[in-house]
Amino acid sequence: MKQVSTLFLKIAVILIGIPILALCIFLVPELGDIAAKLLPEFAYIKYLVSSIFYASAIPFYAALYQAFKLLRYIDKNEAFSQASVNALKKIKYCAVTISSLHVLVLPLFYLFAEIDDAPGVIFIGLLVPFASMVIAVFAAVLQKLLQEAIDIKSENDLTV
Repeated sequence: MKQVSTLFLKIAVILIGIPILALCIFLVPELGDIAAKLLPEFAYIKYLVSSIFYASAIPFYAALYQAFKLLRYIDKNEAFSQASVNALKKIKYCAVTISSLHVLVLPLFYLFAEIDDAPGVIFIGLLVPFASMVIAVFAAVLQKLLQEAIDIKSENDLTV
C-alpha cells in the first residue's frame, strides 16, 4: 500500500513541474514584453523580469527534486533519517529563495495595477511569495519534528 501512495505522490510531483515549465516557456517572455511596454524608459527591465522569473524556476525544480528524494527515502524505509531532514531543509531554503525573488518583481505588479486600474493585480503578485513562504514554514516545522523524532529514536536505541 505504501508503494502505491508514494508512486501517486511521485507522479504528482512530476505533474507539478510540467505547468511551471510551460509557464516558463510561454508566459515569462510575455511578462518581459509587458514590463518593457510599461516602463519604456528602462530598456533592461524586460531582461531583468525574465531573469528573475527564470531564476525562480531553478529553486522550484530543486525543491521538486528534493521532494522526489524524500519520497524515495520513504520507499526505502529511511524516512526517519538525517537525509530526510536535509531534504526538508533544502526545500525550505528553496521556498524562501522563490519568495524572495518574487518579492523583487512586486513593484512591477504595482505599476501594472496603476496603469490598468486593477488593484487585484497586486494580490495576484503576492500569491507566489505568500504560497512559497507557507511551504517554507511547513517544511521548517516538518524538519524540526523529524529531527526531534530522530533524536528520540537515537536515545531509545542507546538505552536498549
